[in-house]
Amino acid sequence: MHWKWLKPMIGLGAILFSFYLILLSFINIFPKWIAMPLLFLSILFTLTPSFPTRKKFRGF
Repeated sequence: MHWKWLKPMIGLGAILFSFYLILLSFINIFPKWIAMPLLFLSILFTLTPSFPTRKKFRGF
């Protein structure tokens, strides 16, 4: 397994799990004040790069 796919797969699993908790919170089984920040943090974890891989132009 390639290591560059590990973080997006963990992030996707976290997003799906937290979305499931959101659905449970809509029917009052799980508290919304835990489920909504958890969804936000899992999306934030998935979208932010772990280290800067972009090559930047530094001039001539």
